[in-house]
Amino acid sequence: MNLGFNDRVIRLISGLGLVTFDYLASANWEFILLLFGAWGVLTSAFGFCPFYRIIGHTTCPTNFTVPSKN
Repeated sequence: MNLGFNDRVIRLISGLGLVTFDYLASANWEFILLLFGAWGVLTSAFGFCPFYRIIGHTTCPTNFTVPSKN
């Protein structure tokens, strides 16, 4: 996990907003709105963003490292 609570809530609200707007509107951008909306909802649900992993950024306050055995 690399997403904190606030980051997950923001992604969920914006993702659901984009999916809802895509459903209600008949625009030429339907696929792109659906793609970005689904991305926000899925990253929020799983608490993981692959782009954060690539750049080494995290907003999660806990560290899930396993201590090494000596």
